[in-house]
Amino acid sequence: MNGRPIGRLDNVVHQRVRLAILTLLHEAEHADFSHLRDTLELTNGNLSSNLQVLERAGYVEIEKTFEGRRPRTWVRSTRAGRMALADEIAVLEAIVARVNGTPQRASADPPR
Repeated sequence: MNGRPIGRLDNVVHQRVRLAILTLLHEAEHADFSHLRDTLELTNGNLSSNLQVLERAGYVEIEKTFEGRRPRTWVRSTRAGRMALADEIAVLEAIVARVNGTPQRASADPPR
């Protein structure tokens, strides 16, 4: 990889809470707001603001539904969100490889 991989980090994804949200969503088709909040030990406001950033970037879709009279918010990763997570992981792997002096892959693009 030419240049410095740190310059390829996505500021939307790289923030620790947003990276954790995308990682959790990668493991499941979708997750509800309460599950994300409780798993990541966040406040409602903190999770909401980070989800808004991811939604504006096109990395998640948010759907509000009702179960009986109870509102429920579902969050799902988009294709762009899954690709952004894969790209972030590839850049982080390249950074670790540089630190460890490990030879890097010929391609800078993550496998899809």
